[in-house]
Amino acid sequence: MDAADIPAVHELERRLFPVDAWPLQMFHDELAQTDTRRYLVAEIRGGIVGYAGLMCIEPISDVQTIAVVPEQEGKGIGSALLTELIMESRRRRAQDVLLEVRADNPRAQQLYRRFGFEQIHIRPRYYRDGVDALIMRLQLQPLRPQPEEAGRP
Repeated sequence: MDAADIPAVHELERRLFPVDAWPLQMFHDELAQTDTRRYLVAEIRGGIVGYAGLMCIEPISDVQTIAVVPEQEGKGIGSALLTELIMESRRRRAQDVLLEVRADNPRAQQLYRRFGFEQIHIRPRYYRDGVDALIMRLQLQPLRPQPEEAGRP
């Protein structure tokens, strides 16, 4: 994601999260913090259909946002975005990846569980409409160098 993507991302944000949409300036502020943030967009035919963001302050990464337009759900876009956030967390040497997900969003919870996230806590009435947030964590294992195959130069 870069500054030119922000108007389209903000429009999606307001459409997808009408109760809890981030203000426009928050996207600018987040993108400006390159030392601790990474934001991505997913595009199809030049149009943004998903976006995601990560904050990493070693040893913890926190998924700030992840969204896919409903008409593109189930096509692997959310998985691709989450995969990249996890890889970025590893590059930044995080030990854990945390996120909050709405208690009434089983589709997102299922995605996170497929990636190995486990619920570790509940934040009651976290969202503006009173819905609880489930706090989920993925513990990252350190990447190990692959052993050379025996007998190969």
